[in-house]
Amino acid sequence: MIRVLLADDETIIRAGVRSILTTEEDIEVVAEATDGRQAVELARRHRPDVVLLDIRMPEMDGLAAAGELRATNPDSAVIILTTFGEDKYIERALDQGVAGFLLKASDPRDLISGVRAVASGGACLSPLVARRLMTELRRAPAPRAEASGDRTALLTKREQEVLGMLGAGMSNAQIAERLHLVEGTIKTYVSAILNQLGVRNRVQAAIIAYEAGLVNKDDLE
Repeated sequence: MIRVLLADDETIIRAGVRSILTTEEDIEVVAEATDGRQAVELARRHRPDVVLLDIRMPEMDGLAAAGELRATNPDSAVIILTTFGEDKYIERALDQGVAGFLLKASDPRDLISGVRAVASGGACLSPLVARRLMTELRRAPAPRAEASGDRTALLTKREQEVLGMLGAGMSNAQIAERLHLVEGTIKTYVSAILNQLGVRNRVQAAIIAYEAGLVNKDDLE
């Protein structure tokens, strides 16, 4: 059973997310918080596997809460619930060890698969968020883009191809289908890519993919 803590100051958002998650037999919402500080306190008490955090909350916002959770509940994976107007927070959230980003308007299947992914040690990045990320990261300073290019140059041609698709928000299953490979092979590629890049999760790898110019814009359509 995947234990989830949900934090959002809007009652209707919490109710909607809860109703989606509780339709799944392997997911349980163990607590709900109305602000970041309460989320941290409830996380200490319930030790959830996954914490869904809104960015804008009273008392303590989602980014500050994510930082607190990393210090006090390092085994709890954090997913940020975002909107199109909050792209500027993504890099700050990465610094707090966030494992994923999902739009509040995402398809319910994306929410469910995202929770399962981060609970198993992976990460999730909504394709819609990926599009916005790519737009922002095209403006990355030249030294930073060059550094990411140098890091990805150490990967094989196939690994660079997989990284580009990962950066577009594609799942292992989608990448496997595109490349006509089995999903287990893609998992092996992804693990090798994360290790060689020295990053903790797929989201951080995606940032490098954008900056290095490996993401095909057609995959974001």
